[in-house]
Amino acid sequence: MQGRSISRGIGTGELLVSSEPISFLSGVDPETGIVVEHGHPLEGQSIAGRVLAFPYGKGSTVGSYVIYALKQNGLAPAAIINTETEPIIAVGAIIAEIPMIDRLPPEFSDLPPGTTVTVNGDTGEVSCDGTS
Repeated sequence: MQGRSISRGIGTGELLVSSEPISFLSGVDPETGIVVEHGHPLEGQSIAGRVLAFPYGKGSTVGSYVIYALKQNGLAPAAIINTETEPIIAVGAIIAEIPMIDRLPPEFSDLPPGTTVTVNGDTGEVSCDGTS
C-alpha cells in the first residue's frame, strides 16, 4: 500500500492500532514504552518494537522529545503510521530515526492488529506478507 513518506528508514513489527490520537507527553512512559494515558484504548500496552498506527498526535511539543527518549531507551516503535501526521510526531520520528508514513489508502484499516507489517519510510510504502 502506498502512502506518504515522513521519516526515512525501514521498520518491521507487529501492528498495534489505536483509533484514538496519542499524546507522548504523559501518555507514554519513556522508561517502559507502555501507554499510560488513563482511558486510552492502548493503556497498559507496550509500543516497543511494534508498528504503531494511530490517527494523529496530540499534546505538547515535548512529545517529540519523548519519542526521542523512547528510541534512546530501546523502547521506540519499529515504525509509525498516521492517518495524517502533524509536526510534533513528525519531528519526534525524524530526530529518533523512526520510519514513518501517513495517508495510506482506506484498505489499510482492514489489516488486523498483530499483523506483521513493514514500513518503508524511504518510499512511503507499507507491506505485509510480502505485498505492498
